[in-house]
Amino acid sequence: MFIELDFESEDPIYLQLTRQIVEGIAKGELLPGDALPSVRSLAADIGINLHTVNKAYQQLKQEGFLQIHRQKGVMVHPDGIPKATETYKAGLAKNLRPFIAESICRNLSKEEFYKICNQIYADFTRGGK
Repeated sequence: MFIELDFESEDPIYLQLTRQIVEGIAKGELLPGDALPSVRSLAADIGINLHTVNKAYQQLKQEGFLQIHRQKGVMVHPDGIPKATETYKAGLAKNLRPFIAESICRNLSKEEFYKICNQIYADFTRGGK
């Protein structure tokens, strides 16, 4: 998996890192049980503070994507990612609302919005699972 951070972005570095790890899992580049670099190693490799990597790893652990062991290190959760719950779906709807509202304000049709969503979804499922 290749991590590419945009240091000029308004998005915090830890959030960019978190999103890219989740994308790696979604694309099948990272499979359940796959090891990730240690906090120190990844921080050194991409040139960021180790606390930033630790924050991203801890968030992903809380969300069920990663498992962290003192002896084994960091790995994609070996039992797989928890399935979508009603709470997750409610959070997803809440996060999508601003994007849909802005799209409507910019005269993007429902069909165009769906087309963009379908293209992104296909990018993650193409040739993967």
